[in-house]
Amino acid sequence: MILGTGAVEIKSGYGLNTEDELKMLRVIKRLKESTPLEIKSTFLGAHAIPQKYRSNPDKYVDLIVNEMIPAVAGEDLADYIDVFCDRGFFSVRQTERILEQGIKYGMVPKIHANELAFSGGIQTAVRFSALSVDHLEFTGDEEIRHLMNSETMPTLLPGAAFFLGLKDPPARKMIDSGLPVALASDYNPGSSPSGNMKFIMSLGCIRLNMIPEEVINAVTVNSAYAMGLEKTHGSIAMGKTANLIITAKIPGYEFIPYAFGTNLIETVILRGIVQG
Repeated sequence: MILGTGAVEIKSGYGLNTEDELKMLRVIKRLKESTPLEIKSTFLGAHAIPQKYRSNPDKYVDLIVNEMIPAVAGEDLADYIDVFCDRGFFSVRQTERILEQGIKYGMVPKIHANELAFSGGIQTAVRFSALSVDHLEFTGDEEIRHLMNSETMPTLLPGAAFFLGLKDPPARKMIDSGLPVALASDYNPGSSPSGNMKFIMSLGCIRLNMIPEEVINAVTVNSAYAMGLEKTHGSIAMGKTANLIITAKIPGYEFIPYAFGTNLIETVILRGIVQG
C-alpha cells in the first residue's frame, strides 16, 4: 500500500487440501472487510498436484471438483477460479473440468498458462472467456491469434521470470500484434517474492522492451480490467474510486520506471483518504 498499490488479487493455492484452502480464503475475506485496498479473491486449489496424488492426478482433480469448489462457493469465498495449466501441472482436460465446475458455482475463470511450455492453456483461457491468462513466457503466433479479439487479458509477470531465470514473455511482439497487456507482480514466496509494482514497471521497460506509456497502461487500466475493476479503478475519472499517488518532484512520468529501486511516492490516497 505504501508503494502505491490500491487494488490486489489474492489467490489461495498453498494448502492443496480443502481445510487449508478454505482457511486462506477466509483470511482474504476478512482482509476485504478491514483494509482500504480493493481486494479480489481467487480460488487456486489447482496450483500444483500434492505429493499423495502424484501417481493419480485425476483423483486430486476429483477432490477439487467434488469437494473444494462446492465448499468455497458455499461460503462465498472466491470471485475467481484459477488453474495452473502447464507442463508438469494440470492438463487441458483437467483444467476444463475444474473451470466448468467453477463456472457452475458462479466463479469467473482465470488461468496460469505457458510459463514452462506451450501447454494449450492460452487457447483454453480464450475458449472459456477467462478474464485473464497469466505468465505467458511461451507465447507464439498461434497463441496471439487466439488472444486477438478475445475477452481475455494477457497478464505478464516479469518478476517471476526475473527471479527464476526464465525467458521473458514476448511483450513487444504481443503489443505490436495489437494485443493489450497487463503487468502484475505475481507476489508469492516461491517464484516472485516482491510486491513492488514500480520494480515491475522497470522490468517492463528494461526486460520486456515496453515504453513508459505502455507499462503505465499495463499496471493501471489494463490491470483493472484483468481484475474486473475497469468500471471503478485504473484511471482518474469522474465517478471512479479516488485511488491516487503523489510522487516527489520528478522530471516526468518516464522517470518512474527509469529510477528502479527508488521509492518516489510521497502520498498515497485510497478511496479518497490519505493513507499513513
